[in-house]
Amino acid sequence: MTPPAPDQTTDALHPVRAGLLRSAHADAAALLARTERETAARLDQARAEARAILDEARRQGEADGADAARDLLVTARRQARSRTLAARREAYEELRHEAAERVRELRRTDGYAAVRERLEQRARVLLGPAAEVSEHAEGGVVGRAPGKQVDLSLTVLADRALDRMGGEVRSLWEP
Repeated sequence: MTPPAPDQTTDALHPVRAGLLRSAHADAAALLARTERETAARLDQARAEARAILDEARRQGEADGADAARDLLVTARRQARSRTLAARREAYEELRHEAAERVRELRRTDGYAAVRERLEQRARVLLGPAAEVSEHAEGGVVGRAPGKQVDLSLTVLADRALDRMGGEVRSLWEP
């Protein structure tokens, strides 16, 4: 039997991908709204701290001279940037965690058996019909063939979906 052409497999997985993407987008939208609020608060706090540090740096600069002030301003900007980046990273990690939790909830739905079957078929298309395919502990499947492995676990698929969103996710933290 000839395996289906890659385009047929892609077409067969389209409803799964679309469903996962819709679910991920809906979950992400709710999470993004909450994350935006939290990130805005953290950014405001970081900016307030940065302003306080800058104010202190200006006062010390007047007392210690222009060179010392310049050094403190550079340090203050670096600290503010570091805190901003840390807040963004924390929010992104929380988004990834929440997306993974939500996608793992698919296992408790009536449609999970069909999703798992499509993932198993995809693993066999990628690795060949003799591939050993098994359930992943967190949902989805893992396929193995001599010298090859494919991870189609729900968590990995959620991570890939977030990665494909790229700039859309990053826009949450842009001023």
